[in-house]
Amino acid sequence: MTPAPIVFLVDVDNTLLDNDRIQYDLRRRLEREFGAECRDRYWTILEALFGEVGYRDYLGALQRYRAEHPHDVRIMSMSSYLVDYPFANRLYPGALDVLERLRAWGPTAIFSDGDVVFQPRKVERSGIAEAVDGHVLIYIHKEEALDDVERRYPAQHYVLVDDKPRILAAVKETWGERVTTILPRQGQYALNAKAYRPADLTVERIGDLLTHDLPALLSPEVTR
Repeated sequence: MTPAPIVFLVDVDNTLLDNDRIQYDLRRRLEREFGAECRDRYWTILEALFGEVGYRDYLGALQRYRAEHPHDVRIMSMSSYLVDYPFANRLYPGALDVLERLRAWGPTAIFSDGDVVFQPRKVERSGIAEAVDGHVLIYIHKEEALDDVERRYPAQHYVLVDDKPRILAAVKETWGERVTTILPRQGQYALNAKAYRPADLTVERIGDLLTHDLPALLSPEVTR
């Protein structure tokens, strides 16, 4: 396969989609329906599972909670709440427009971490999958899957848009000057930016990329 001149890789949670708000809604729903104790226990399980697998497995945490409370049949209603959540309502302003702009410049794919059920559901129901014509990559640890990305989307240069400074720094370490890293300063992880190598370009919101043309994204004097 002939490498494309440029390929765009775009994260989902807190990059295109306000995942912090989704977490807030989930906490509020748990408390309202089942009480603060249930909410706190579920979140403890969720964070412990995150430590094990490296991503937040919302449905897996629900299953573990159910195993601890096998006779609490009410908790199963939360699975429907999660699967049917209105993800499209949590898209950041301009998110889909940015994907459309990037696709006009080169092949564009979603590049996300997550489980094999909830994360694809989120990407589909939000309209993100359709916006990139189904080009969706979801890994357990995506920074460790760069060889697979290169095989699927060979390119002379990559542009990675991600809210996690840790991911941007790790990919930059591997791909070096072959990648331009872009940090939308959105969500809880963006607050840790000073702990990692700076991104090539930082914007306050994903929609701000609509004000940049392609040379502005790639020019070192602009992006550094």
